[in-house]
Amino acid sequence: MKKVLLLLANGFEILEASAFIDVMGWNLKEGDQSTALHTCALSKEIKSAFDSKFVVDHLVEEIDVNAFDALAIPGGFKDYHYYDDAYDPAYLNLIQRFNDQNKWIASVCVGALPVAKSGVLQHKNGTTYSSYQNELESYGVNISDQPIVVDHNIITSCGPSTATEVAFVLLEKVTDQENTKKIRGLMGF
Repeated sequence: MKKVLLLLANGFEILEASAFIDVMGWNLKEGDQSTALHTCALSKEIKSAFDSKFVVDHLVEEIDVNAFDALAIPGGFKDYHYYDDAYDPAYLNLIQRFNDQNKWIASVCVGALPVAKSGVLQHKNGTTYSSYQNELESYGVNISDQPIVVDHNIITSCGPSTATEVAFVLLEKVTDQENTKKIRGLMGF
């Protein structure tokens, strides 16, 4: 079983998180049935952007990176305190630990910023929401104008509209192209 960890921060974008939940869930039920998605955050109860409440499966401090195959990170809104969690040392350390083991790290929109702030995107290509590209560049990232960028084991994207495609890219990385094509078709993509 390939286990994907969805790393959430207060103020996360529901659309961006739900893409990973749906794509991995469709694969679990209708695809090769090889993926399981688990959620984690700094606290058990968190709020998304627009103040919806969620309870996660695990706390960041409980995570054994060896038990997971990939990390997925949705972006979020500053006005809903996304960066308070996303820039927390424990959050950044978890990203570093996944990278140290060369595991897939997929981020959507400003989810690329904590990835970059952790240091794992330095001297690599990446992208993020257009208003935050200067910040991304300040972390030593080579900015790309592509909507989705894959460099080594890290996937970044430019905005919420890319969320489902990023989830499909991650599914292909943890399963294979044929399986991902099947799930795309079943989901109508």
